[in-house]
Amino acid sequence: MTGQTPAPPATIPAATLILFRDAAPGAPPDVLMIERAGGMAFAAGAMVFPGGRIDPGDHRAAGTDPAPGASDENDAAARIAAIRETIEEVGIAVGLSPAPDAPTLARLRTGLAAGSDFAGLIAQAGLRLAPDMLVPFARWCPNFHETRMFDTRFFLARAPAGAIAIPDGTETTAALWATPQAILTDADAGRRHIIFPTRRNLERLAALGTFDRAAAQARAITPDRIVPWIEDRDDDRWLCIPADRGYPVTAERLDSARRG
Repeated sequence: MTGQTPAPPATIPAATLILFRDAAPGAPPDVLMIERAGGMAFAAGAMVFPGGRIDPGDHRAAGTDPAPGASDENDAAARIAAIRETIEEVGIAVGLSPAPDAPTLARLRTGLAAGSDFAGLIAQAGLRLAPDMLVPFARWCPNFHETRMFDTRFFLARAPAGAIAIPDGTETTAALWATPQAILTDADAGRRHIIFPTRRNLERLAALGTFDRAAAQARAITPDRIVPWIEDRDDDRWLCIPADRGYPVTAERLDSARRG
């Protein structure tokens, strides 16, 4: 099962950002994870990458049309959403030029929390968007019959030097820098909760090891939409994804997969 898979109806366009932070020489880099608030309708209490839905302001900032099916234009708006959501949720700015200083970043975050237009805030700060700093990595659209179904584009980026993640305290209750393998180990031990798409992406990142390898593989594999499906096998029912998207694990028993 390969190639582009149609999205189920009524999906919500979204974007998420996988931020890399270099560790000690020879050690694998950390990635930034956030813990979603326990009262959230989707993935409550789970560790995820920063991100959220694409809103009309992201299209305005990207100069695109939010028409359904406008794939290239939605990609442009998704980059803006990933940049904006990361500022909102953890107070880290990527994809802006020049890189904002601490007071400017604080004003951006306060303005976004108050509902101000992102493009207007950037213009007032004398900044410009630099969405090419984000590398498209994957696109997931799980149809798990949850209340909300998200069509989420994943991007990679390097974290600014000295970046400190400060959770917003509402949607995001904690932030953690750790290696992908450490997060998987914590999840397997029951210390963290991760949903099926997050687990598959952490496994892929752990296998790749560095930002440069992850970015190189991402550029070599078209990030077509991944819609997991259920497959009946002799021993059990399995939740599966395509085998040609760079993921080292492409199936998990359905009864063990956390889906929302």
